Amino acid sequence: MPRSLNNAQAVRLAAPPRRQSRADEVYQQLKRDVFDFKLVPGDRFTETDISERMNVSRTPVRQALFRLQQDGFVEVLFRSGWRLLPFDFDQFEELYDLRMVLETTAVRRLCEQAARANNDLLEELASIWLVSTEQRSNNTVELAQWDEAFHCALVAAAGNTEMARVHRDVTERIRVVRRLDFTQQPRRDATYDEHAQILQAIEHKRGDQAALLLRTHIQTSQAEVRKITLHQVHMARQAVC
Repeated sequence: MPRSLNNAQAVRLAAPPRRQSRADEVYQQLKRDVFDFKLVPGDRFTETDISERMNVSRTPVRQALFRLQQDGFVEVLFRSGWRLLPFDFDQFEELYDLRMVLETTAVRRLCEQAARANNDLLEELASIWLVSTEQRSNNTVELAQWDEAFHCALVAAAGNTEMARVHRDVTERIRVVRRLDFTQQPRRDATYDEHAQILQAIEHKRGDQAALLLRTHIQTSQAEVRKITLHQVHMARQAVC
């Protein structure tokens, strides 16, 4: 079986560990609930609901919710709690465009480099994506994590830390819709095939070809995002529950 990428190793940009507050923990858990479709657009809840479910006081819950409000995930309802906001598909379009610029620039730079570390990275990625059909994963969550790690690793390996930081932010902001791209078998198969082609182009230092393949790969995913409906989101929640 292909081995799982450790995101911190793949991206090579793990931040120094710091002690998390209870508000940080609630914030991260609520974001995971959104990304895992345990919360979907339109869901309403109160601070009391969250504090009881997570066994924390209302103060860190309130702090976490205000952070999520700043991130554009939730809105406060007058005297009736909170609501998870609908997806902003115009914003997703813009984020995919930005992602395309960052990643195509990164793979061109990567093809111009000859560092041994890059060869090691390509070997690590190949062990996951250049595998037989029988070895491919059909686990939607696992595949989405590997896909994120693949793209983040390519950008990080290009050596521009600011580019990698912006790319990580874009990756997190599109995660919730990106995961829906792996709910259909043809899209899972296409991800393996397209990642393999990109890796082979990078291995042979064909920067223009790698960038073109990557651009087409992202554009296809972007087109699938345009087709997402609220029904699909609710169906995804049923699949993970």
